[in-house]
Amino acid sequence: MKSAIVIGSGFGGLALAIRLQSAGVPTTIVEARDKPGGRAYFWERDGHIFDSGPTVITDPDCLKRLWTLSGQDMASDVELVPVMPFYALDWPDGTRFDCSNHDERLFAQIEALHPADVEGYRRFLAYSAGVYREGYVKLGAKAFESLGDMLKAAPALVRYQAWRSVYSVVSSFVKNEYLRQALSFHTLLVGGNPMTCSSIYALIHKLERDGGVWFAMGGTNTLVAGLVTLFKRLGGTLRLNDPAVAIETENRRATAVRTASGWRGTADAIACNGDIVASYGLVEGDERGPARVKALKRKRYSPSLFVLHFGLTGTCPDIPNHMILFGPRYRELLGDIYDRGTLAADPALYLHHPTATDPSMAPPDCSTFYALAPVPHLGKANIDWAGEGKRYAEVVLDTIEQRLIPGVRSRIRSRFHYTPSDFQSDLFAHLGSAFSLEPVLTQSAWFRPHNRDDVIRNLYFVGAGTHPGAGIPGVVGSAEATAGLMLA
Repeated sequence: MKSAIVIGSGFGGLALAIRLQSAGVPTTIVEARDKPGGRAYFWERDGHIFDSGPTVITDPDCLKRLWTLSGQDMASDVELVPVMPFYALDWPDGTRFDCSNHDERLFAQIEALHPADVEGYRRFLAYSAGVYREGYVKLGAKAFESLGDMLKAAPALVRYQAWRSVYSVVSSFVKNEYLRQALSFHTLLVGGNPMTCSSIYALIHKLERDGGVWFAMGGTNTLVAGLVTLFKRLGGTLRLNDPAVAIETENRRATAVRTASGWRGTADAIACNGDIVASYGLVEGDERGPARVKALKRKRYSPSLFVLHFGLTGTCPDIPNHMILFGPRYRELLGDIYDRGTLAADPALYLHHPTATDPSMAPPDCSTFYALAPVPHLGKANIDWAGEGKRYAEVVLDTIEQRLIPGVRSRIRSRFHYTPSDFQSDLFAHLGSAFSLEPVLTQSAWFRPHNRDDVIRNLYFVGAGTHPGAGIPGVVGSAEATAGLMLA
C-alpha cells in the first residue's frame, strides 16, 4: 500500500491516520467541518471554551501508544491530569456516591448504602476483570472478518453470560438499587441501554479502576490538537472544510475520493471515519453502496443527546469535573429513550464542569458547564428540535436549579444547545444518533459492520460504527484493528 485517504477526523480517523503515517504510508485526511475532531468539536464563546465531547478520557495508554509508534512522547503535545472522583453520582433524595479507585472510601460508601453489598461488589469486580481481559485486552483491537473469528471468542462470551444485560449481571451481585445504577450507567456513555446492553460492557468498570479517569488541560479539543500535531509532524495532510461527496469505485475496488471543492484524490486504500450509513452512501459505481445503506438502515441505533452548554458568573468549587444527576426513574426513563421515543420531563443528566480542573476554560471568576441528557433519536421521536430545543433547555435548567445550583439562570452569561437535528446535519449521523449502532450483542464484534468491507476489499471503516464501538478507547481500538488489516 503506497497511499491512503481517511474520510473524517474524529478520534478514530486521527488514530488510524497516525498509525498509517507512522508505518510510512502517506495519508490524507478529508474533513467536512472547519475544525478537526468530529464529535470532539469545540466552540469559543464569550471567553468560554465549550467542548462538544467526549469529555471522559479513560485508558490513556491507548492514546500514548500513538506517539510511541514513532518514538515520541504524548506529554510533549498534551497534558493529561487525573480526575478524582471519577464521577459524583447524585439522586433526588440527596444521596451521593463518589466513583473512584480509592478502595477505602469506595467500600465505606458501599457499606453505608447496604453492608451486604461489600462482598457482592468484590465479586462483581472479579467478574468485571474477567470480561475486561476477554472483551477488551484480547478482542478490543482485533478485527472480526469471519464467523470463525466470532466462534473463537464464543467460549468466553458463554462463560461470562454475554447474552445477559449489564444491569441484570450487576443485580446478581449487589442488591441496593442506587449501587445497581452506579455500576451499570457506564454503558450510556457508549450509547448502550444498561437493561439490554451485553454484560461484556461491564468491562468499563475495570477499565476505569485500572487506568483512571483523565482530563486534557484546555479541554478535549487540546487532545485533538495534539493528535493533529503528531499526524502533521509525521508528514500527514489534513484537508478541512471540504466534505467528501463520493468514493469512486472500479472493478470492486475503491479508487478515489471526490470532495465538494472539486478536489479528487486517488489512493490504494480508503477508510471512512464518518457515520456508517452516510459512508456507504458515498460509494459510487458499485451496487454494494446502496445495498449496504438499505441493510444498515434496518439496524438498531443508539439514542441521541440534548446538550446544553452554559457559562456562569462566579465559580462552583463544590461541583466536580464529572457528575451524574439521576432522575426519579431509571428503568422507566431508559424505556422512554430507547423504546417508546418519549421526551422525558424528568431527564437524567451528565454534568461536565471542566473549570473544576482547568479554570482557564472560562474568563476569570467564571465557570464553564455542559449538561447532557440522553434523548430518543429522530427515528424514535420525530421532534421539531428547532422549537423544542428552547423548551427542553428550560427543563434541563430546572433540574440543575432544583438539585445543584440555586438561581442558576441569574448567573448565566453564555448559553446555547445542541440537539439530535444538529447531530444529523453537522455529523451526517443517521437518525441523529450520537453513538451509531446500539451496542447489543447481535450488533457487536462480527455482527457489527466490519473494519474492512466484505466486497470492496480496499474500503475500510474506523470509529463508532465498526468494531468494537463508541467511546475513546473503542474508536482508538478500532483504528488499531483497521490499521492492522490495511498494513497486512
